[in-house]
Amino acid sequence: MGKTQLISAALLLFFFVIDKRVVIFVLYSMFGIVVFPGSNCDHDCYYVVKYVLGQRAQFIWHKDSRLDDDIRAIILPGGFSYGDYLRAGALARFSPIVKAVNEFAQKGGVVIGICNGFQILLECGLLPGAMLPNKNLKFICKYVNVRVDNTNTPFTNTYSPGQVLKIPIAHAMGNYFADAPVIDTLTASNRIVFRYCDDNGTVSDDVNPNGAMLNIAGITNETGNVLGMMPHPERCVQDILGSSDGRALFEAMISNMIKIA
Repeated sequence: MGKTQLISAALLLFFFVIDKRVVIFVLYSMFGIVVFPGSNCDHDCYYVVKYVLGQRAQFIWHKDSRLDDDIRAIILPGGFSYGDYLRAGALARFSPIVKAVNEFAQKGGVVIGICNGFQILLECGLLPGAMLPNKNLKFICKYVNVRVDNTNTPFTNTYSPGQVLKIPIAHAMGNYFADAPVIDTLTASNRIVFRYCDDNGTVSDDVNPNGAMLNIAGITNETGNVLGMMPHPERCVQDILGSSDGRALFEAMISNMIKIA
């Protein structure tokens, strides 16, 4: 029996209802949530994956050098890895697990970096560009609106083109910067996934919270399997939190994991 057949045989599906939604529980697939010294959103991500959406999840310590074979998606969570010394993500990129995450992504594995996770993806080269301090030089923590500009990704195919999401941000270095050729490439290849906008989806400087070029809130790599975003989808998956707009992002990832398996 081939590997694909073995995987198919091992894929067990259970159906149950959460918040009046039917959720597919995949026993075979697993979310891996990387924990760095200073991570503070790892448990938020774990809660969403395991208790809200009913999926398997495990924490991965930054000193680990390999990923378990059943992991189908990686989350680099928010926080202040290594205290943001030198600059956000600059030290975390040298953790042994980052090499394994890089190899996982190069093979097509789905990786999302949220806030500090986005900064780490930039520092390790999985995504282009860099993060600068916010234009007002202050830490910003509030709900903002972001527009979904690309729904053809494993993270956004549950949204509608141009959909406006209410989602929180919490960062001091979210001012995305890249040189002109990189910006041109991102734009031409539709890799700018999220942009800061107003309630109606209009993108302008007035609603740009941090000074990011082109109001960029999230981008993907060339193949679309790696997403970096500054807003926190894990903090808005239930209405009691003020918004549930982030839930569909994780549901899209789950759907993609099922297709891969």
